[in-house]
Amino acid sequence: MTRLFNEPAAFADEMIEGFVASHGRWVKRVSGGVVRNTKSTPDTVALVIGGGSGHYPAFAGLVGQGLAHGAAMGNLFASPSAQQVYNVAKASNNGAGVLLGYGNYAGDVLHFNQAQDRLRKDGIDCRSIAVTDDVSSAPLAERTKRRGIAGDLTVFKVAAAAAEAGHSMDDVVAIAERANDRTRSFGVAFTGCTLPGADHPLFSVPEGRMAVGMGIHGEPGIGETDIPTADELAELLVAKLLTEVPEGVRTSTGARVVPILNGLGSVKYEELFVVYRRVAQLLADAGLEAVDPQVGELVTSFDMAGTSLTLFWLDDELETLWNAPADAPAFRRGAVTAAALDTSDATELHDVELSIPEATAESRAGAVRVLAALGAAKNVVDANADELGRIDAIAGDGDHGIGMERGVRAAVDAARDAVARGAGAATTLHFAADAWADKAGGTSGALWGMALRAVGDAVGDTKAPDAGAVAAGVAGAAFAIMDFGKAKPGDKTLVDVLVPFRDALTAGVNAGMSLTEAWGAAATVAQQAAEDTAQLLPLMGRARPHAEKSLGTPDAGAVSMALIVRAIHNTLTENTSAKNTLSNNTVKENA
Repeated sequence: MTRLFNEPAAFADEMIEGFVASHGRWVKRVSGGVVRNTKSTPDTVALVIGGGSGHYPAFAGLVGQGLAHGAAMGNLFASPSAQQVYNVAKASNNGAGVLLGYGNYAGDVLHFNQAQDRLRKDGIDCRSIAVTDDVSSAPLAERTKRRGIAGDLTVFKVAAAAAEAGHSMDDVVAIAERANDRTRSFGVAFTGCTLPGADHPLFSVPEGRMAVGMGIHGEPGIGETDIPTADELAELLVAKLLTEVPEGVRTSTGARVVPILNGLGSVKYEELFVVYRRVAQLLADAGLEAVDPQVGELVTSFDMAGTSLTLFWLDDELETLWNAPADAPAFRRGAVTAAALDTSDATELHDVELSIPEATAESRAGAVRVLAALGAAKNVVDANADELGRIDAIAGDGDHGIGMERGVRAAVDAARDAVARGAGAATTLHFAADAWADKAGGTSGALWGMALRAVGDAVGDTKAPDAGAVAAGVAGAAFAIMDFGKAKPGDKTLVDVLVPFRDALTAGVNAGMSLTEAWGAAATVAQQAAEDTAQLLPLMGRARPHAEKSLGTPDAGAVSMALIVRAIHNTLTENTSAKNTLSNNTVKENA
């Protein structure tokens, strides 16, 4: 388990701070992650990679000459926000465009695509490559649905080498896509991993058993088996990967492959070497030539006990690019010509103070109420963060409580600053929305950012927020969230609370209720809707593959939304002493 931490919600930030302090020869901090600390060749393509924290040396360990120009680093097991990706990409751009590289996970796809759109609007040529190497996560006919695991390294390495050599953006993208097409991975796990502050691992494997095809966040694979010997495990891994030789590769003529035996966190290097001994024999027996084998920890998952085998099927160009020099904290190859240090201040992107539009006195008074509502949301999230994480870990990756804490705390800080500077209700909500999305990351961060921004759009800065405007804002939030995330009622997400809450709030306002009355009635509906998600099977996100495990447990996102809308009602009634915790039947778990 993860033993060394301070506050769990601060773990990712403190980890990045320590990483930069210890690896300043290669990297420097920017808002959202890290970038190279050396100057890059002007007018060359920049590679920006990223994903959730908790997988070191992915992703920050791969930033340096001959490899990535920057890494956007999200919260633990949560995608970086679009703002984080945008900041890192802007700081990394050399004038010839930015290629974004990431594993094929829903949150990463959403945020990186948002950042890509923003960069293109800025006139920057931006493309993306989503790595899809895990053969256990989808059949060959649906390769675009496969998740990215240790194959990230091969795709990122050759794309970066092509960029370093001065290839055009079209050529770099084509090379990255070819590398992805020629990379296959397959993994197993013996135990789960435990996030900082958690009492239990995200998943467990029965004693003496091995999960086959397990993903790096605990996503299920294709089944379980008894723990084999080292040789038997090697035979399983190699046999599986040799059933799916990429199109165009002829194994009968001595094909060349880069084998990568990756440790996920708790398997010792010595154990990996014992397994690789047999892997090497099996590859030779199959008539394959192993080129530059890699054995060690390359994409981890905290303290998960497990391993994966990757085969990267080379052609002449890919082999040249794989062997090209690189110098990064966690991956070095050959000798690079040391570049000069980049002394520019990359923090400027984040430090510009946003202007405050003019607002009426009525709207500024409304902003004070907005701050109070966000403060109540923070208090209820802080009180329930551990339980939200526990619920999320049953079918997800257990980070919901930490993510909500990071997001709502940032939102309160941003709202407090806006109010102090005389902002109206809309501007206060917009500042809070951007801070929440940026700090929380992950899909839930994006969704809550959208929700606050939609309410801000509806209430404006010119008058006091009234019941009609607030109801319209909630309706706008529901539309934006469903349009963005594609979830619908019944998918076991926060939409299962948001939609009935929206409908009840709108009905109450249309019936002539005050905002306080209508919100209170709708909050009761939201509470029941959150409880009812216990009987649903998840159809979206990382919980989907664990559908049966989640039956009887409510959705964490639905629970947190119900808690928050009830807490906000308390501020409307000025009953701030009311307590909202899971222990007082806010949500009844039907386990």
